[in-house]
Amino acid sequence: MFREAQEASAAVRSQLDENRGLIEALGEALRELSPRAVVTCGRGSSDHAATFAKYLIETRTGLHSSSAAPSISSLYATRSDLRSVLFVVISQSGASPDLVATAKAAREAGALVLAVVNEEESPLARAAHHRIPLQAGPEKSVAATKSYVASLAAILHLVAAWTVDRELQQALQQAPDQLAMAWQLDWSPAISRLGSAESLYVVGRGLGLGIAREAALKLKETCGIHAEAFSAAELRHGPMALIEPGFPVFVFAQRDETRPGVEALARELGQAGAEVVLAGMELPGLLTLPAQRAHPAIEPMLMIQSFYRLANALALARGRDPDRPPHLSKVTETV
Repeated sequence: MFREAQEASAAVRSQLDENRGLIEALGEALRELSPRAVVTCGRGSSDHAATFAKYLIETRTGLHSSSAAPSISSLYATRSDLRSVLFVVISQSGASPDLVATAKAAREAGALVLAVVNEEESPLARAAHHRIPLQAGPEKSVAATKSYVASLAAILHLVAAWTVDRELQQALQQAPDQLAMAWQLDWSPAISRLGSAESLYVVGRGLGLGIAREAALKLKETCGIHAEAFSAAELRHGPMALIEPGFPVFVFAQRDETRPGVEALARELGQAGAEVVLAGMELPGLLTLPAQRAHPAIEPMLMIQSFYRLANALALARGRDPDRPPHLSKVTETV
């Protein structure tokens, strides 16, 4: 896990270079298609990348984006009207039968199917109209790291080309170096706060919600911690009732329109006695982890890269092997 996560910056650099022409062509095709909506599909970490895609697409294009439940196609065999819809399927392996079935069903229903996939010759890649190779190389650790970062980079690259966002396109060129710097940041002070945790919340909002969900998954599978991810806007709708002195809450905050609300929640959590760990902002009296600054849409990708190093170290500190989580395998073939 440590070695593969460390390779994320090189993978993103390769991806940006190798996919430039492909992405430009896809951006032009999407402008010509002018889809009426976007539907995403993925499992595990790939679904968390789809959550990031939802917020990026909706805020940058104004199109509605929603997540498809694979079982609607793979088990219930329901037919949908997906004419003039962009259907994005994200997967590292491209081998899960339910994702392949969903992609095929979407294609038959009239959607333009795009596979964001690491295995270029996988069944999922063959089922799609177009594919964006993640260029992440082999990933053997059960915990996806560099393939998740590469998925976020591919989504950023696609949306920047689609919307002809020159500022984001230029900012992306700095992302490989920024990922390398994010990997070097010292998040080890969080180990003493989380080392004995059995349950915790992970909080993000907007573009940060996808990485909050990804971080919660990694805490479960590598560290054995029951972690739940919430939008900062949702925590007060019930989950806040569990907050008591010493309850750990990990908060991600990128520098965009969501920041004031996340900051207000973090203050409230601290006042309630929660053990708050902050990434992306500083507040008096709360543990603050350093974050690499970048374009606001890119910052979540950099923070999850810093988090992966922490998760690996935290797993080892808790006596667990992050590469061998119990009851899990690298490729999960759900139907």
